[in-house]
Amino acid sequence: MATEHNPQGRTNGNSDSLEKDFSNQGYANGNFHLNDANMDNETALRRIRTAGSISISPELFEKIYLSPQNAVKGDLRKTFGNPTPVALLGFLLSLSPLSCDLMGWRGAGGNGAASIGAYYFFGGLLMVIGGFLEFILGNTFPFVVFISFGAFWLTFAATLQPFYYSYGLYAPAGQPEAAGINTTGFTASFGFFLLFMGVLCFIYLICSLRTNVAFVVIFFTLVLAFALLAATYWYNAKGLSSTPPDAGKLAYAARLQIAAGACTFVTCMAGWWIFFAIMLAALDFPFQIPVGDLSTMIKGASERQKLKDSMA
Repeated sequence: MATEHNPQGRTNGNSDSLEKDFSNQGYANGNFHLNDANMDNETALRRIRTAGSISISPELFEKIYLSPQNAVKGDLRKTFGNPTPVALLGFLLSLSPLSCDLMGWRGAGGNGAASIGAYYFFGGLLMVIGGFLEFILGNTFPFVVFISFGAFWLTFAATLQPFYYSYGLYAPAGQPEAAGINTTGFTASFGFFLLFMGVLCFIYLICSLRTNVAFVVIFFTLVLAFALLAATYWYNAKGLSSTPPDAGKLAYAARLQIAAGACTFVTCMAGWWIFFAIMLAALDFPFQIPVGDLSTMIKGASERQKLKDSMA
């Protein structure tokens, strides 16, 4: 016989809860949801048939969507695929080669200009599409993160693209447009963009403390990387403003750039780890890899309020 649900997610005539209910003390003990490892197959199948849906734990939800679970009307998450790994892939296939360029591996360099296409179509296109789909699903935090980084990659690609003339506007008269990259004006100005990207990542870092350790590592290393890159550009500007150019400042800027590349490389390793974890979870692999769930470390405002109400 079908079981009737009430608005709180409990069932009438049965003490077991079929849907997740944060206000139910039993859920905290891991007894009333379908991810219970101790539940046998027949019981799980009965509950699936009765409830008509599957509740996933907050830890699994945050691993898959990189966001604390929220109440969203409708069944969009059951209808559409998860866009999170697509946006992550766009980020990783842009930043991974750039980090190697910044460190100068195997003679790489040129501010990552060789990967302009990846910045447009992986970093820009995939992250914007993924961010928009996160918006559709009601996942605000990953939506904002992915859209903002998609815009960053499009901005970075446009800056490197000669068509937009960003270097050429700073080129001294009579010199090729490409010479603008070595002018004080361009390097000093672009450093501010990198600085405020670091500020944005610092805000994301604070917010990520409610998600998982991998996400915290990503934003912590990005804060360091953007700070080091801003310093790289400003030291380059100082070195180039001297006559003749100050070789000491330019050498120090080169070391700062290598350090920034090392930070972004750590970012990429954490990103590849969480991408792998999401794909394993999406395919229901028999083994999973941890991402360091932090959902129980900092309780949300709504959970704190429920706790106060229950104690009142």
